Amino acid sequence: MKRVLKTIALILVFVTQDAVAQQVQSLDSITIESARIDLPFKENSRTITVITAEVIEQSPANNLAELLQQEAGIDIRRQGINGMQSDLYIRGGSFDQTLLLIDGIKVEDPQTGHHTLNIALPLEVIKRIEIIKGPAARVFGQNAFTGAINIVTKSNGNLENNIGFQLGSYNQQHVAATAGKTLGNTGLMGHVSVNSSDGYRHNTDFNNQNYFIKSSFNKNTNPIEVVATFSERKFGGNQFYAIDAKEQYEETQSSLVGVSTTWYRGRLKITPQLYWKRNQDMYLYIRNKPSVYRNMHISNKIGGQINASLDSNLGVTGFGIDVAKVDMNSNRLGDRHRWVGNFFLEHRFSFLDNRLDVTPGVAVNYFSEFDFNAFPGIDLGYTISDKFRAYANAGYTYRVPTYNDLYYVGSKDVGNENLVPEKAISEEIGLKYFGKQWTASIAFFNRDSDNLIDYTKDNEDDKWQSNNLKRMVSNGVEFQFSGPFKVGAFDQFFNLGYTYLNEDLKAVRANFSKYIINSLKHHLTVNLRTQFIKNLTQSIVYKFADRAAGDSYSVVDAQLKLNLNAVELTLTGNNIFNTAYVETGIVPMPKGNVLFGLRAFF
Repeated sequence: MKRVLKTIALILVFVTQDAVAQQVQSLDSITIESARIDLPFKENSRTITVITAEVIEQSPANNLAELLQQEAGIDIRRQGINGMQSDLYIRGGSFDQTLLLIDGIKVEDPQTGHHTLNIALPLEVIKRIEIIKGPAARVFGQNAFTGAINIVTKSNGNLENNIGFQLGSYNQQHVAATAGKTLGNTGLMGHVSVNSSDGYRHNTDFNNQNYFIKSSFNKNTNPIEVVATFSERKFGGNQFYAIDAKEQYEETQSSLVGVSTTWYRGRLKITPQLYWKRNQDMYLYIRNKPSVYRNMHISNKIGGQINASLDSNLGVTGFGIDVAKVDMNSNRLGDRHRWVGNFFLEHRFSFLDNRLDVTPGVAVNYFSEFDFNAFPGIDLGYTISDKFRAYANAGYTYRVPTYNDLYYVGSKDVGNENLVPEKAISEEIGLKYFGKQWTASIAFFNRDSDNLIDYTKDNEDDKWQSNNLKRMVSNGVEFQFSGPFKVGAFDQFFNLGYTYLNEDLKAVRANFSKYIINSLKHHLTVNLRTQFIKNLTQSIVYKFADRAAGDSYSVVDAQLKLNLNAVELTLTGNNIFNTAYVETGIVPMPKGNVLFGLRAFF
């Protein structure tokens, strides 16, 4: 089977050596919003990947977790289908060290990073996804330890009204509707979806509901945008958190309400935002016996932030401040309250007729439990020619312990109130190529982390306790190559990404360590979209993963899509070669399964 999959990958590369131009052109016109200073995609001095709405539409992915798995260097570890209970990693690290944003609003969960993707938006409402790999604390503050992902949502103008359903393996039933309307200077759009399944093995059933509303006012003057999203997930968690726990059950609710606007005063741009993020997590050790063991955690984060940039003769200055109040009410963690403050400042200097840019900056952060910390960094970029750009960046980054790390008291795990933040210094150097159609990039990165949190114990019968006991040096290389090509009269598209990661764990000062290194040492992704017949397109995604613990596997997903005027038919196959593999823990991923979909546009 491995020989067959390798052959498929080689065929894909060979077929595409001739290479949808509109994909590259759309990147040229994109301004990256995941920073204090707005910059065109080609002028950024970081490793940034942009997934456009066109790419999302052509992908066989059905949810955000599956979509992000198609990006090299992004490790999504799932425990089931449809993105149920998925953890997000960038270039190693942990699920607590990656920051997720929605329209620039930080939606990290104070309880645990396990909940980060609970608020993952439906693909139908996403305009694009901006992925920043490498240290981002200087821009976003804590949690952006290994990188950040900003989801930019659609407005009514980016939307086609549609309704659809999917039926498939394991009695999967998915129904979704998205619609919008413009009335003068006001636009309104909404989405609702319900996804359910009996599960692919015992106690892996789920029911997931998503609601999304976005409204825009005063679009022709000072636009005001209001976004609200709510996601509820109910699922069986067979062996999700413990080997011998086959009857676990969990219900989560995640919601966000945000209001933002943008003012222009000459060369000054100001973007204020107010937001409320809520998460609720109810866990049962035995699904039908709540009295045996039950967790209930509710967190609320209310905050406001102002981001601004000023264009002057000396360059562009970006600055921002955000303040938030975090409350946690929990039967295991107690009642906790935290004030968070972040101040950011950076300035972009340009030299040598704007060929060389230097952007130093600093973030000063305050947590009521951990006082003030400052994290400086610098970006360097040099435009060699119209096609080549070299860049480098370096900076300090950090992560504050979660409430689980600090205060959790369970039957086998216990927190530690004396934990200190994890810290690291990261460096990166890279080269980007922008051709008329093809783009390519290569980046070398290094991260030296200290005070990493692990659960350890001295005796086998002791409880696991969280401690700052690890130091680790992570380095590697990442390569990306993508572009369009023609076959006859039809456009095709090809993308290849590869990441190599080496992690050197220094001595752990304990007899037993709970979390071993199991990052993706080698990660290869190949995406191919083809069309040979009018109205019929094919998409294939090949993913190869070689983990540090020694496990390796290859997975292929595919989709056929037929467009018939206002009706779209899809046939999606996941893991079509029936690969047996595990992404996290001991939970086996499902073998080959299919989804049939129908969507109508109006």
